[in-house]
Amino acid sequence: MSSSGFRLKSDVEKPRFTDLFASISEEDEGYSVQVRLYDQARPENAAWGEEIADSVETASMLVEALAAEFSIPQARIKIEIRMSNLTTGTRH
Repeated sequence: MSSSGFRLKSDVEKPRFTDLFASISEEDEGYSVQVRLYDQARPENAAWGEEIADSVETASMLVEALAAEFSIPQARIKIEIRMSNLTTGTRH
């Protein structure tokens, strides 16, 4: 299954998803975007994927496109963002 630039893996032929979890992490080459789509009523119906984006804005647009494609409302989307702070050498 391919969607919005993501190569999603799913065991379900015609998936229905109610929730989306995304993790956006700053990397050396850009931003790693990992997503998991799932149906809260049937957790075995899940798909996941990973892409590299050149900016946090592009990463955000990928997540937005997936949510729109599967009609997932904003209240059912959880996003974790990890950024490097190069001036202090810490992650937050």
